[in-house]
Amino acid sequence: MPEAGPGRRGRRARAAQRAEARSTRVASVPQRRIPTYELLSETELDRLHGHADWILDTKGVEFHGDEEALELFRAAGARVEGVTVRFDPGLAEHLCSTAPKQFDMYGRDGRVVPIGGDNVVLLPAYGPPFVSDLDNGRRYAKLEDFENFVKLTWMSPWLHHSGGTVCEPVDVPVNKRHLDMVYAHLKYSTKPFMGGVTAPERAEDSIEMARIVFGAEYLEDHCVIQGNINVNSPLVWDETMTGALKTYARANQGCVISPFIIGGAMGPVTQPALIAQAHAEAMTGIALSQLVRPGSPMVYGNFLTTMNLRSGAPTFGTPESVLATYAIGQLSRRLGLPLRCGAHYTASKTADGQAMQESADAMEAGILAGTNFVIHAAGWLEGGLVMGYEKFAMDLDHCGMIHRMLAGLTIDDNELAVDAYSEVDPGTAHLGTQHTLRNFETANYDSALADTDSFEQWSDNGALDMQQRANRQWKQMLADYEPPPIDPSVDAALLAFMAERKASMDDAWY
Repeated sequence: MPEAGPGRRGRRARAAQRAEARSTRVASVPQRRIPTYELLSETELDRLHGHADWILDTKGVEFHGDEEALELFRAAGARVEGVTVRFDPGLAEHLCSTAPKQFDMYGRDGRVVPIGGDNVVLLPAYGPPFVSDLDNGRRYAKLEDFENFVKLTWMSPWLHHSGGTVCEPVDVPVNKRHLDMVYAHLKYSTKPFMGGVTAPERAEDSIEMARIVFGAEYLEDHCVIQGNINVNSPLVWDETMTGALKTYARANQGCVISPFIIGGAMGPVTQPALIAQAHAEAMTGIALSQLVRPGSPMVYGNFLTTMNLRSGAPTFGTPESVLATYAIGQLSRRLGLPLRCGAHYTASKTADGQAMQESADAMEAGILAGTNFVIHAAGWLEGGLVMGYEKFAMDLDHCGMIHRMLAGLTIDDNELAVDAYSEVDPGTAHLGTQHTLRNFETANYDSALADTDSFEQWSDNGALDMQQRANRQWKQMLADYEPPPIDPSVDAALLAFMAERKASMDDAWY
């Protein structure tokens, strides 16, 4: 292979230095300086919200196995018959009113991550039982993979939150893996994170580990951990989810309340009905949290997509789901709560053109809808079954672009480049002006993965496609990883707590 010339080596060195700077600095949470997209009129929004009230009034929502939740709703004025809770119009919205409009999360290094308002927080994918990469293909995830993705998230300036179950470490027993996952978030990163939700006691274990690191008193008025809570759509809550939700709320820690609806399966096929149902379900979860502890920090979540009505397979980035995302954004602003929607979703099995088209469309819809909190911002493949190493690196690059887009345009003397026009005559290139030299490193987002070389240069450099370049990048990020410091006594206390909890129960694999 021909050796690169001095000029080419210089360009590569500068690009590598810029990439290294990006990987080691922590970008602040971007603030939206672009408007949200208002798809629906106030009349249309009134009808959607009214339909959600109609669903809650006539059909109601079932709460299985949770007598406490039923009693809390009964005392708050809801109509409870068996496990079904019905709400008079306006009651569910009223019960949500004590949830904060904006709140802060805190990392163990003192970082503050604001949730809500104009802030947009990005975090990795959640829940895949498989991982994949170009070297080893698709396989079950292990604890090593989980730790790798926590480290990669820590290394990226474009992700502000460590996430939760970034992949399922299936080599660890089901009833014990939450301990290893929370430990990995606390050991290998200092960003805020999510804990266990698959049983109330696992939620409590997660919070107790946070108390060991931060102190019990600190958690009383600082949110450091969250639970990702899904409704069993359509219109059913089970005791596992409500138990975890109540555990986090009692500790004044956060939850993301996310109806998980695929049109035609967990709700009707038409988007307005799905939107109203999702709105109704989200309000009931937030309402329960506020009955347990008024003021506990909640995120109004949404996972609403379509399916292939011939095969039943979920589909992502579709025009229907994009439109629904815009409407959900408007409904969340009516409640005034932080919004979770949008992500790099795809049904593709590999990080190909389909993956990036679906991912980009789904993510941009969330950004324009006004999202504050983006789960699945990096790594998602195969409808959420797979966490892809190359996809993760590619999504990170797009997250950097989103940071830049959210900043909007600044109209000032520097941006208008008056001095550049004074320096050169018409017909003269601007590459050598003082204005260009002053701004060239920051004027445009500098992709770490996109190839802009000539065909000859690209061929000389190995003719790598983007997946191959992403493969190199995530490996380099892991090679460069250095763990953030942690107090040895705190680390020992965490390990002792984990050992005691694991010794208290037999392994369970289901």
